[in-house]
Amino acid sequence: MHILAQIWNSIQRSLFPNLEEELGPLTDKQQDLVAILELVRIEEFARTPWSWTGRPAHRRAPLARAFVAKAVYHLPTTRALIDLLQATPALRRICGWENRRDLPDEATFSRTFAEFANSELPQRVHAALIEKYQKPRLVGHVSRDSLAIAGRERAAPKPQNQERPAPKKRGRPLKGEARPAPEPTRLERQASGAMTLAEMVRELPTACDWGCKKNSQGKVEQWKGYKFHLDWGDGMIPVSALLTSASVHDSQVAIPLALTTMRRVTSLYDLMDAAYDAPPIRAVSLALGHVPLIDRNFRSNSAAREDDAGERSRLALVGHTLPEQARYHERTNAERGNGRLRDEFGADTVRVRGPVKVAAHLWFGLLALAADALLRLVR
Repeated sequence: MHILAQIWNSIQRSLFPNLEEELGPLTDKQQDLVAILELVRIEEFARTPWSWTGRPAHRRAPLARAFVAKAVYHLPTTRALIDLLQATPALRRICGWENRRDLPDEATFSRTFAEFANSELPQRVHAALIEKYQKPRLVGHVSRDSLAIAGRERAAPKPQNQERPAPKKRGRPLKGEARPAPEPTRLERQASGAMTLAEMVRELPTACDWGCKKNSQGKVEQWKGYKFHLDWGDGMIPVSALLTSASVHDSQVAIPLALTTMRRVTSLYDLMDAAYDAPPIRAVSLALGHVPLIDRNFRSNSAAREDDAGERSRLALVGHTLPEQARYHERTNAERGNGRLRDEFGADTVRVRGPVKVAAHLWFGLLALAADALLRLVR
């Protein structure tokens, strides 16, 4: 926190006055962009390819800064970004181009974005940012949730001619009859410790398809596209994230997310809704030294649901709140963070296709949001 305060003081007392002397008065959005770029230092990760032959490649640092600006300005397309850079000299010079003629064409922007996506540039910058500013401190609560991402492409066809497993034989086995053990589920294999984190992530589907989930009003919503699974720390700071197909259930990503988050920060409580109510998820959370606070999923047990509702009403009648319930309210970090990512940093303006490019688009927004959330702690 002390380092963040020093950086913010330097930005206010030195960087802003020098830039305004050179570029003129900066708007509030331009000041936000300058502070975010100063914190993430993405140009240190964007290396320009070099070759003995051919035309020299465009510098990657200004292009990387421009894609962060696209997320900060919530621009839907690369064309809109280029038009804004051409019309705004101050923004263009903040990104690193002196004149309009220095701006690359739209095709160069698109090719460079594909290069950044394949090299996972925003993911690497975000990981470095979180480890630098969040790893030294203790994170009290990690709130886990997913965000529906609408895709602008065809849904992947379902695989055909899959062999169906033989139906299970009903009843008790005969004396001396040996029946094969059931295949372990994905959650059980993840929790067993036999899989590495890379294997867990590789096994998750990422193709565009159809998904559905209940919204906060209890209504089922359907969409075509992807799911962005996120872990949020205190202060709406995104710690880790994974992109999957829309049809992947939230519980299938809980363990890979928990292991990724554990490598980046030290936390105490894991807050999850009823979609994550499964014994393997609780077991992994406890094994990591965390306290899992998961909303109970009653499924078809109506009697247990009625008992829980009665207990809640009695507690409310006497004005008493359990400590676990008070801590669970911190899970609004995930809901508010998902809202900011959607409304302010481009999660609802996905115009690229394919999971690799969609992930890069979302990660540029998540990187900008993470830097903005960190700066809000010291402003």
